[in-house]
Amino acid sequence: IAYRDTIRLLLNHAAAAIGTPVATLDFTQLDAPMISGFLHHLETDRGNSIRTRNARLAAIRSLFTYAARRHPEHAGDIARVLAIGPKRAAHATVTYLSDPELTALIAACDHNTVTGRRDRVMIHLAAQTGLRAAELLTLTPADLHLDHGAHVSCRGKGRKKRITPLTADTIQLLRGWLPARPAPGSATLFTTSTGTPLSRDAFADRLTLHAAAAASSSCPSLGDKNTTPHVLRHTAAMRLLHAGVDIAVIALWLGHESLTTTAIYLKADLETKEKDIARTA
Repeated sequence: IAYRDTIRLLLNHAAAAIGTPVATLDFTQLDAPMISGFLHHLETDRGNSIRTRNARLAAIRSLFTYAARRHPEHAGDIARVLAIGPKRAAHATVTYLSDPELTALIAACDHNTVTGRRDRVMIHLAAQTGLRAAELLTLTPADLHLDHGAHVSCRGKGRKKRITPLTADTIQLLRGWLPARPAPGSATLFTTSTGTPLSRDAFADRLTLHAAAAASSSCPSLGDKNTTPHVLRHTAAMRLLHAGVDIAVIALWLGHESLTTTAIYLKADLETKEKDIARTA
């Protein structure tokens, strides 16, 4: 679908630039200057990020690679298009919660309500396992193994199965939550008060609510952070890193395909230490 949309956008852009209907466009008109102009249009006129721009370029390169094998008479024009490279995207800052911030966030959940107790378990589980929001919210009771070798199993990106160990305090919370769920017969582990599956947006809204409450009562630093479900995943990774866990193990823990993805946590940790040193200098 993404490739189809890219080609549609490209053809519409080329037709508008040349002043001709899309149906009358010739392949030779989709030359390197036209493609470069289209990529520039994506960033400046459509406001696309560099990552989106690069994804669109990948779709175009796929089309022109296909054309190169079937239309060698256009080899020169195709080679010039294929020579257009991706832009380097700046890595976003990794936001994560310190131990006091995580403790305050969990404490802000109202233990006297079912939703508050649910949120407490969800936040704790997410910050300990690093599960993605989609993985967390589709967990079922059968995915929990709370006896010897306690772990949670899930299917991550590419439907790849991943097993993540559970700590003693997480096991205790889950054992208390299982019989207290508002809808014991529901398929998923975490639901709304009426037993329907909890959405990612609903989870994000609850995090925002608890973070604001914690910031106003006991932990002002939470007010400076946008606490999202993915921040809890970052928090799990940074806690593992600070505990001395090898980066390759963290990659397996999080279900990363490449160590390059996990290396952002090493960079974030180094930046934090450099800031601490600068304050003490």
